Amino acid sequence: MSLKKLPEIKAERLPKICAFEPDPDALDKWNAGVKAVQSGDNTITVLDVIGEDPWTGGGVTSKRVAAALRAIGDREIYVDINSPGGDFFEGVAIYEMLRNHPAKVTVRILGLAASAASIIAMAGDEIQIGKASAMMVHRVSVLAIGNRNDFLSAVETMDKFDEGMAALYAARTGVDHDEAVGWIDRETWFNGEQAVNAGLADSFLPADVVEEDEAKAENARSVNATRRVDALLAKAGISRNERRSLIGEVKGGTHDAAATATHDAGELKASLSRLVETLKL
Repeated sequence: MSLKKLPEIKAERLPKICAFEPDPDALDKWNAGVKAVQSGDNTITVLDVIGEDPWTGGGVTSKRVAAALRAIGDREIYVDINSPGGDFFEGVAIYEMLRNHPAKVTVRILGLAASAASIIAMAGDEIQIGKASAMMVHRVSVLAIGNRNDFLSAVETMDKFDEGMAALYAARTGVDHDEAVGWIDRETWFNGEQAVNAGLADSFLPADVVEEDEAKAENARSVNATRRVDALLAKAGISRNERRSLIGEVKGGTHDAAATATHDAGELKASLSRLVETLKL
């Protein structure tokens, strides 16, 4: 049975002016091809961005995790994580589902557990991390466009999320609350050894349980370049629909999953680079 006594994090929706996006640094360091050599039918895989991904049609959502939990039932479960984070609301919702699972939850951090993915990892009764793996914790980060009242509402909600995160990390590790606040303030990165020493993980994951899908890793590099340009456009005040349309035109009139996977990487990189330079003018 589950032995953990972890705090609840209330998953309040942010105002509609806000959108969660994966952290650019986390995207740069994420090897999307990392996966487990073998996993059973009682394993939930978190091997993508958190939340729906408009660029690939994928993403790890609370709806998908809920369906997996129903299929597994009351059995012990494993949660394999390699994710740069993403939608914090979805991450919290998944954390709460795993926290309330009646059987033991073993989390295996195969590659990266950043941002919202680190919250999901904390739901494990046991957390294993590869020595070459990493965790990253930071304050809630969003892209937002709106008026003063919209932003005040967003800040209020983000403060609650930040407080919930700090309380969770402190409860999981036993560190002082102020130290946990310092971690998220500084956007702190932990390698495998540092995560174990800090109490964010319990033990090391054997290296021979992890392998790399090189084709998936290569496809993700092009998609991540698109995500970074999307973030720059958002910071320039361009709406989500306009950003999707503009990037779609740069990439040849479409940005669906098939086009992303098959588009010539060199041509795409050159087009997006020109777009970035235009934004800097």
